[in-house]
Amino acid sequence: MRRTPSRRLFTAALLVASVLAPMTAMPSTAVHAAGVDRSETFDAFGTSEKLDKDGHPSDGLGRKLTARLDKAVEEVRREAGIPGVVVGLWMPGKGRYVRATGVADTATGRPMTTDLFSRIGSETKTFTVTALLKLVDDGRIRLDDPIAKYIGGVPGGRRITLRHLAEMRSGLFPYSADPDFAHDLLSDPSRSFTPREVLAYGFKHRNTFAPGKKFQYSNSNLILLGLVIEKVSGHRLVDFIDRRVLRPAHLRHTLFPTDAEFPEPHARGYTNQTLSGEVEDATDWNPSWGWAAGAMISNLHDLRRWARIVATGTLLSPETQRERLRMLPTGHPGTNYGLGIFESDGWIGHNGSIPGYESVTVYLPSEKATLVILLNTDITHEGQEPSSLVARAITEIVTPENVYDRPAPLPQSHLVRPSS
Repeated sequence: MRRTPSRRLFTAALLVASVLAPMTAMPSTAVHAAGVDRSETFDAFGTSEKLDKDGHPSDGLGRKLTARLDKAVEEVRREAGIPGVVVGLWMPGKGRYVRATGVADTATGRPMTTDLFSRIGSETKTFTVTALLKLVDDGRIRLDDPIAKYIGGVPGGRRITLRHLAEMRSGLFPYSADPDFAHDLLSDPSRSFTPREVLAYGFKHRNTFAPGKKFQYSNSNLILLGLVIEKVSGHRLVDFIDRRVLRPAHLRHTLFPTDAEFPEPHARGYTNQTLSGEVEDATDWNPSWGWAAGAMISNLHDLRRWARIVATGTLLSPETQRERLRMLPTGHPGTNYGLGIFESDGWIGHNGSIPGYESVTVYLPSEKATLVILLNTDITHEGQEPSSLVARAITEIVTPENVYDRPAPLPQSHLVRPSS
């Protein structure tokens, strides 16, 4: 890959979690995928899908449309310098498009495949907020409760509500935008951070505006919501998410790691969010710093299932889902934000970015269509997220009336590399 000076650090929209049942977390050991018969695969719902002689689903979108998508994805991949791309597009009544292109490892040339696990960064936020909303449905918390009711020491915490935190309107300074945090993390990417430790970097700063006044993407908000879930439920966030979210959703290949664990198979991930600005392999970096905001891991087919669940509210009451989807403007044309979820020209879901990896998981209600994208780099191209470039190229072709297009990153979604 090319060398590119780093202009930003981690996406504030990153990191992940798990839940309870017998209160046991997934052990920190590698998980190996079973061998795959290349003439037959299984979709996210366990349904067998036959492949044609070229290894493509026989119920695809047709040769002409498939060829256009192949060309568009490959052009973006090469232009943006993306090592490997995995795409899953499902359009009921029209067909599907499932592809892996490029390499999972630039050193060995190992090809990208559709069965890989991937770090999903800020897509974790959809799981954390779903867990929070389960507590709302249980009657144990209210969205308009102040954070000070549950967590002490939050600047202005008596006026900041759980709703403000989930909709990114708290005014709390994003800890991931603090230069000291960037330096400490990048000096030792294997380091483990606690939630309180990362919050301390943000709490050194004055709040940036009064609660509710405007939108500012901040990982600090989600770390606090994770602590609320633990305080109210009496369980670790990883266990609560596993029991109340992952298990009911039947997401068997999604996990909230507590350290640098990474199930097999997975792609190597490449980043220029480094002290030197040079490209490094970030595959085994510890994502603990992102915790409830961006630490989770998943795969293509679990995310296919999750896209519809989170957008339609399968796990929540209709009233709570309506609250979640009450979208407010972000200041970026075409992009609105609800409670831990966004809407981009009709597509509902979230993206994720963490050093070495990016993802997009979105659902289009008007077409009942699902789009999932996984990349093994987070290096921007001409100031834009590579995952957004891929998503835009695909939706311009298949849903021209609804183009996923976020021309600029969300505010404070990346850190500035500390000066030496």
